[in-house]
Amino acid sequence: MAEAGDKQWYVLHTYSGYENKVKENLESRAQSMGMEDYIFRAVVPEEEETETKNGKQKTEMKKTFPGYVLVEMVMSDESWFVVRNTPGVTGFVGSHGSGSKPAPLLPEEIDHILNDLGISVQAGNDFEVGENVTIVEGPFANMSGKVTEIDADHDKLKVDVDMFGRMTSAEVAFSDVQK
Repeated sequence: MAEAGDKQWYVLHTYSGYENKVKENLESRAQSMGMEDYIFRAVVPEEEETETKNGKQKTEMKKTFPGYVLVEMVMSDESWFVVRNTPGVTGFVGSHGSGSKPAPLLPEEIDHILNDLGISVQAGNDFEVGENVTIVEGPFANMSGKVTEIDADHDKLKVDVDMFGRMTSAEVAFSDVQK
């Protein structure tokens, strides 16, 4: 079994325009294939860009690195295989092909990228049970709820959201939530 300290960030090459789909696929595959102890977070680096067209200001998210997705994972033969065979992924950056394991990003590189994106590197430490948060990504986007559980090992929260008058528990990544 790999140590929790072995988790590192890797860069995936994807088909351009499929970055968000790859992020969703990775997150659902990590769950459905029981890889939550190996595949933690997927991040699509993007930044807000405001354009003025015909006198109207329009803000949209632009990919910082089109065609790339960052994934935080513990590298094992199995996790490598699951990530490598995720639809939309064309390969790992820094892999020399024929099944060789890729080189992870250096801690200072990922810290710099995540800080630029406004994502806390140790995001889990600033959430508290009972705190109200807004989900900003995924199927529960734009919903608010209360944190009921914090899973720091997997960088996930359980949040109770009101769906059609019923409280529903949603599991979301730290990076998909704002205070």
